[in-house]
This record gives sequence, structure tokens and C-alpha cells, in this order.
Amino acid sequence: MLQKLASIDLPLHTGYAPAYLVHRMIRLSHAMSKVIIDEYGQIEFLRRLSDPLWFQAFGCVLGFDWHSSGVTTVVAGVLKQALKPDVHGISMAGGKGKKSTSAKVDIPLLAENFGLSSAKIDSLLYASRMAAKVDSAAVQDGYSLYHHVILFDERGSWAVVQQGMNAASRMARRYHWLSSDVQNFVCEPHAGIISDRKSAGALDMTAALSQENQKVCIDLVKGDTNNLKSSVYRLTAKDTLDRWLGNETIDASGYEMPRRLDWDLLKRLYDVQPKNYEELLSIPGVGGATVRALSLIAELIYGARASWSDPVKYSFAHGGKDGVPYPVARKIYDESIRYLYGAIEGAEIEREERTAAMKKLTKFSERMFPFQ
Repeated sequence: MLQKLASIDLPLHTGYAPAYLVHRMIRLSHAMSKVIIDEYGQIEFLRRLSDPLWFQAFGCVLGFDWHSSGVTTVVAGVLKQALKPDVHGISMAGGKGKKSTSAKVDIPLLAENFGLSSAKIDSLLYASRMAAKVDSAAVQDGYSLYHHVILFDERGSWAVVQQGMNAASRMARRYHWLSSDVQNFVCEPHAGIISDRKSAGALDMTAALSQENQKVCIDLVKGDTNNLKSSVYRLTAKDTLDRWLGNETIDASGYEMPRRLDWDLLKRLYDVQPKNYEELLSIPGVGGATVRALSLIAELIYGARASWSDPVKYSFAHGGKDGVPYPVARKIYDESIRYLYGAIEGAEIEREERTAAMKKLTKFSERMFPFQ
């Protein structure tokens, strides 16, 4: 079971990986992925990719910077070229920037190659869309998504890896999902979230603590839209909001009502009468502003608390500014490193490539654990 920790350092780096390196990364990732899938199966490979620490180590073995945000985009891009459905039994859709939205077009085409049913295809499309929706609207942590990929196997099991950027801090945050871990898209669905730091005033509507708030949000959109509008005006009135924020039990850092709300959308939500919060979030047009406004009304007017605790979970940072090391998931990394050594040794690659990969993994291990 993965260990919950604090943060991961992913500074944003510009530029591109050189072509000669990408070519070698594709060849190495193709070979290593085949060893892992042949030995342990496709589902285990997807599970490994949903482990933020293993993903990071895998990227470093392939030859990328050990702590760069580019690990996400380059490894995903390399895997998209390296994974062959007829060899690995896994397909991959999506990408960086505009390519992230191509998943909705790619999924049906790729899934047909596996003979997946229309129901399975719809499930994959829904998973791709909801994972992106959750991390852009339900989790409001200051990071804007710019990268999204979904990998799936012959049975329809899937993993999502997506990344957001904080333009102010120039840091990235990576979100990992695994189908077997998701019982509900709006109740602690992530396999892992890694970032450089915890964000102050982050709204997490997927937290268990936010479940009562979710229920009140549903009641709000199913009720009279005029009453909802009145509640918004009450919270945007400075004296009223100041009175609530004067309560010592409330951290005022995140309480900011969106400047604009789409009232036509809220009228449509009333017509739809969503049955639960997941259905509400899945409706086209429901974004961060709607989620935040409803959450604030539910908490400040009706007393249903939401979670304002950053859901980031994982760390591999090995030193703080004060010289005191951050917590490191040593057991998880030791397991990941042993696992990767086995994949390298079993891969059908030249001896020179195998030696280089081993050296990269050793170097990565030494960076992670400089005092061992």
C-alpha cells in the first residue's frame, strides 16, 4: 500500500528532450514495459504508472531529469510511441496542451482494436472526462491542467496521469488515477497527487470531510434558483462576508466568491435535478466557479463544512532549506528500484543500453538517499 506523505518538487523546465535521447527512451521503455507486462500483466503495469514515485523513477531510468516537471510530459509522450497494442496489450490517448483533448476522439478508435464493447468505451470516455473535471474544478489548488493521458488495457482497466501548472510559483503538480481505486469520482478518488508544496486555501470537494457540503450543494441546485441568487448576493456583500470571516474557527484564506456566475447554467441544473454530486460535476458547463460558489453558500450560510486542506500526498524531496531532510518513502523507493532493476535486466536491449540504464537508476537512487 502506498504511503501518504507531503510533497514532491517538480520545477517547470522549458525546452525539449533531444531527438537522440527520445529515440533511446522509446526503445528502452518499449523493452522494459514488455518485460513488466509479460511477467506481471497489464493491470500491474497500469498500477505502477499510477504510483507517483515509481513513475518518477521510471522516467529517470529512461534518461530524463530526476526532479523536472518534464518527466511527466516526456515519459507520457515516449510511452505513447513505445506501447504497441499487439505487443503490450495497452493503448494510450491524450497528451500535452491541445492533444489532451484528443482523448475523446482517440479512445473509441483505440478501444475498437481491443474489441471493447460500447459500454466499456463509454466508461473509458467518462473516466477520462471526469478525471480532468475533478482536477480542474472539484480540486481547486492553484494548478491549471495542461496535460492529460489515459492508458487502458484489453479489459478496459485504465490509469490516468495528468499535470497542472502554477504560473506564479513556476511549479507543477501531477495527478494519478487508477480504475480499481475509483469507487466514486468525487470521494477521494486519486491514487496519488504530487507537488512541490501544500497550497494555502485549497478547496478539495473530493475529501471525505466535504461529503456533507456536497449534499447541500445538490439541495441548492435542485431548489429555487432565486433563493440561490439571493444567497450569492448575501455572500458578496462585504459586511456580511466580513462577519462570517470574523469567526475564529474559519480560515479566511480561501473564502472568495467567484466574480461571475452563469445563471443560465444554474437554471439548467434546476431542470436536470442531479441525483448526486458526481452527476452535478459531470454536467457540461459546471466548472470551478460554480463548484466554489455552491460550496461557499453551503458552508457559510448552511454550516456544511468543506475541506480546505490541500490533498497532495507524496514526497521524494530529500532536503529542506534548513538542512533537515523531508520524509522520504524509502521502502516504496527501494521496492521500485528493485522492480526496475529486474525490468532492465530482462529487457531485450544491447549491453551498452542496459549498462547505461543501470547507471541512471543507481544515480537516481544515490540522489534520493545521499546518506544511506
